Amino acid sequence: MTNYDDIRFYNDDEVQDALRAYVKHPMIKALLQFTFPEMEYEKIEEKVTACTSIRDFQTQVIYWTVQKVLEKTSEGLSYSGFDHLKKEEAYMYISNHRDIVLDTSLLNCVLYEADLKMTASAIGDNLVQKPFLLALSKLNRNFLVRRGLSPREMLKSSQKLSEYIRELLLEEKRSVWMAQREGRTKDGNDHTQQGVLKMLAMAKKDDSVAQYLAKLKIVPVSISYEFDPTDVLKMPEILAKRMETIYIKSANEDFKSILKGALGHKGRIHIAAGEPISISEFEKLEEESASVNEQLQSLTGYIDRQIYKNYRLWPANFIACDLLNGTNDYEAHYTQKEKRQFERRLTRRIDVKNSLEVNSYLLMYANPVLNKKTLNENQL
Repeated sequence: MTNYDDIRFYNDDEVQDALRAYVKHPMIKALLQFTFPEMEYEKIEEKVTACTSIRDFQTQVIYWTVQKVLEKTSEGLSYSGFDHLKKEEAYMYISNHRDIVLDTSLLNCVLYEADLKMTASAIGDNLVQKPFLLALSKLNRNFLVRRGLSPREMLKSSQKLSEYIRELLLEEKRSVWMAQREGRTKDGNDHTQQGVLKMLAMAKKDDSVAQYLAKLKIVPVSISYEFDPTDVLKMPEILAKRMETIYIKSANEDFKSILKGALGHKGRIHIAAGEPISISEFEKLEEESASVNEQLQSLTGYIDRQIYKNYRLWPANFIACDLLNGTNDYEAHYTQKEKRQFERRLTRRIDVKNSLEVNSYLLMYANPVLNKKTLNENQL
């Protein structure tokens, strides 16, 4: 039996000790006071330390934290497509990735409300370097993906991660979430990395790659934020990439992104579940693609198409597209007031005299429209 202690989340019998150890931590205390502003902290402590399982903590504390975040920083969360999923099934959710913490937190709120199994969720170990963040992630059923390893270490780590995900999905019947790529999408181009699927397939044992991935019941998920509160924080990396220079993260950059993502204005949010990828789709992959690489490439394309098909486009996306092209092609999708508001947002966040900055910022919001348009054209 492989030992997963270095990457796993807490067992239920470890939850109370972890909560007692961190309930007085200043950052955890601030989080809990934000969640329950009307309660005396002594009562909050009692409520928190009474949780005896991860599900208790998620449903009695974290669910309400997310509701408070939505109340204060958004115009509401809607969702679709989850009614065709079965509550007794474990699914492998693969979604686009825009926000470090909120993507999976919002998905789990939706799953909880839809009476579906909540997920064990992958998180990069670089994002939980602070002990209180690591504890909080393990209390939220996050498991660790090792980053910054040598090629040999990475291969070994990927094999272990793949086997752990297999155990969660097929043995423990626990749903799992992973982003479609390593790291968040910065430029609005949501594309699945073949390496994610290759890693999942490493635990296939005696099955073919297609047979094994079919067993995982992969569900592509589209997460659409009207506004990205971290858009301005993503700009330095986008600009460095476009100017072909090396980008080096600043100290605490990820932590700042977590806070900004949680506390910044997001407008409306929609989460859509695609159809679980059917066995017949995998059989078609095997028939049409001779090599495993070709099969995985076809599968990434299939996931991308589902994510873009179900992506909810907002006025900001259409406005950015028209501003980018200097046209009014999409003016039926927004009002002039919405356009003025977006232009104000633009001028407050970037140097509008810098054409590269303007172009990069507009593309961040316009790319979902452009990708969806390409998808529709290809399907004609």
